[in-house]
Amino acid sequence: MTGTDANGVAGHAPSKPLNELFCNLPTTIFEVMSKLAMEHNSVNLGQGFPDEEGPASMKEVAGQALTQFHNQYPSMLGVPELRQAVARHSANHAGIPCDWATETLVTVGATEGIAACMLGLINEGDEVIMFDPMYDSYVSMARRAGAVIKPVRLALPDFHVPLEELAAAFSPRTKLIMVNTPHNPSGKVFTRAELEAIAALCIQHDVIAVCDEVYEHLVFGGAQHVSLRSLPGMAERSVRLGSAGKTFSFTAWKVGWVTGPARLLAPIIKAHSFLVFTVSSSLQRGVAHGLDHESSFYLGLGPSLSKKRALLAPHLAELGFGILPGHGAYFLVADVSRFLRPGEDDAAFCMRLTREGGVTLIPISGFYIGPNPPRHLVRFAYCKDDAKLLAAVERLEKYLGPGGPGAPSKA
Repeated sequence: MTGTDANGVAGHAPSKPLNELFCNLPTTIFEVMSKLAMEHNSVNLGQGFPDEEGPASMKEVAGQALTQFHNQYPSMLGVPELRQAVARHSANHAGIPCDWATETLVTVGATEGIAACMLGLINEGDEVIMFDPMYDSYVSMARRAGAVIKPVRLALPDFHVPLEELAAAFSPRTKLIMVNTPHNPSGKVFTRAELEAIAALCIQHDVIAVCDEVYEHLVFGGAQHVSLRSLPGMAERSVRLGSAGKTFSFTAWKVGWVTGPARLLAPIIKAHSFLVFTVSSSLQRGVAHGLDHESSFYLGLGPSLSKKRALLAPHLAELGFGILPGHGAYFLVADVSRFLRPGEDDAAFCMRLTREGGVTLIPISGFYIGPNPPRHLVRFAYCKDDAKLLAAVERLEKYLGPGGPGAPSKA
């Protein structure tokens, strides 16, 4: 490839190969569907960000901090106010005591925390167990760190852990297991029995657990969030990830945290220092205020989301979607088998529904890394205002309901 620079001098683009991993990653299904949604002005229930924002007091504290404090680099580990609040939150809500001075790290969202964990804990050739389906950041960053991924597929229809398959995935080369509960994309909340089985295998095989618990407060329907790190024998072999974006519905702030034993945090902190070094101090102070003084907001997320799921699910069921169980996060997984046309899979259905029906969803197959993923499931993100949910229902009824252009054939 050739071109000219600002001085009119001809030049050639470098021909040496760039990073193979990142160059060969496909465009994510989120990017594909979000672009399509904008093109067709659809009701977007695909991407998982809430319409409702968090407490106004947090914005006020963050804004005031810009003028009340200096605006130079804060501590690499995070401002003391937030690290102390994170430690209190861990003890009060997860039952896990935490030394704020040695066992906390503030990150640029949980996603940067995940990257730092992978880079700090994994060596080339280490095996890492992950539950399929999964948040797409896990596998890319683990592979960048040199890991060999061992996916274990959660079993349908309730996404339960297949314990025999999980046990078979452990080997002397297993370094780490990634556990995300409440789970994205399924909305599953891991049971205590499942977590106890995972803990026993981690202890038996001397394996580290990275616990993505960003949806810890988004639980309902009688389910209870249990942190793997709270179980006997797991505190010293686990690190735990949290997120202000999920806890307070401030996804743009990109403030997260990692808690864990000092020995495991040490290399994670070093990776963090070379990835981003630090995090906006004013936003950190806003989050610290929220953790300490706005518990009514995050403790109310579960009941609020339960009502939204209860609003959406019956309409979907009446149309013919098969509703899979879920008791956490803000995702509803549905079976669209009866709507699929010959040769069509979940991704093609979602694209057709966006173009023709004006509603955007996410195909679940895009969250799997193992072979032959299910291709009949879609994900609804229902963390939207009621008017948007009902507008989506109206469009779905018009397109997929009786007499609609997308209605299933009676043949």
